[in-house]
Amino acid sequence: MSKIKLSDWNRAVIKVGSGIIAPEGKCSTRYLLPIAGFISESINSGKEIILVSSGAVAAGLTTQPGLSKKNHRSIPEKQALAAIGQSILISLWSRFFDFPCSQILLTYDDIHNRRRFVNAKNTLNKLIELGTLPIINENDTVATEELKVGDNDNLAAYVAMLTEADLLIICTDIDGLYDADPKRKNDVKLIPVVTKITDEIFSLAGKSNNPVATGGMKTKIEAAQKATNIGIDTIIINATKKEVFDDLAKGKVAGTLFKKAASPVNARKHWLLHAVESKGKIYIDKGAASAILNRGASLLPSGITRIEGEFKQGDAVDIYNEGSNLLKPIAKGITQYNSSDLSKIKGRKSAEIEKTLGFVITEEAIHRDELIITATK
Repeated sequence: MSKIKLSDWNRAVIKVGSGIIAPEGKCSTRYLLPIAGFISESINSGKEIILVSSGAVAAGLTTQPGLSKKNHRSIPEKQALAAIGQSILISLWSRFFDFPCSQILLTYDDIHNRRRFVNAKNTLNKLIELGTLPIINENDTVATEELKVGDNDNLAAYVAMLTEADLLIICTDIDGLYDADPKRKNDVKLIPVVTKITDEIFSLAGKSNNPVATGGMKTKIEAAQKATNIGIDTIIINATKKEVFDDLAKGKVAGTLFKKAASPVNARKHWLLHAVESKGKIYIDKGAASAILNRGASLLPSGITRIEGEFKQGDAVDIYNEGSNLLKPIAKGITQYNSSDLSKIKGRKSAEIEKTLGFVITEEAIHRDELIITATK
């Protein structure tokens, strides 16, 4: 396997999936020692590590043989298993280190609510400053389907974003990204470097065969896309092979490296793009679309042709070019007006806002500092 030189890094987020924690559906230390050794060596050399670890449900199952025999479990059962398993999971990791481990459980709302996002960031930075190893998992004990990130690959990318990491390491049980699914075909080739994540790259994702896993290669590519967009190199490595971590300690990647963007998005706009759910749609004319895409302009009410959905001031909305492809938004932004008021001032000049509404918040419907381009140029 060819090895790629890794750029220097100071802070890394390491994501360890269920396929490594529970290779046969039950928690095991089989593959954890090399990972723990790499973490210890890195920290002892002055680097900083945040660990995102799956496995709470699998750990909980070890204490509940009755539930382990069931193929389908209710949401309360899964949440109970996660509650039982979290302490087991932390204990499992703690035995490897001579420094304290700390546990943080995050939900979708902790990432998508700006105030909670900042609080989580401050807590993680303080834990690292105190010399602990933060171990993060999704808070499955309270999260319902609509409040879940859903998989720890994407959670790890969000953690890398909020901690301003230099590197995201995704540990799995295959060597990296292949040009076809290696579990379905024999004649496949490993892709050592991905410089840009495209639809073609996503089409290479296979499916996970692990019964306790929630992701697969698709979620790993999604995570890489989030991280690389903000300037974080991302690697997918086979954590079942000890030599992979020996190479990594020497700055070499035996796996797939997704290279960080040459012109990364700033942190707030990245948060807006990936961590905030859009509440509505705004359609704009060709002139407004051109101004946004080509001149970095704000969106004025005069360029809006129609609105879909109900949203509040401060909500995120998707922006579509009325004269082009309506399947994909060209931008996303934080609206200065709610949907009702915006419907009244759409197509009007900024000078007419106060006359129409009786007040004016700003001249822009969406300011350029609160807007990010999503269209592929």
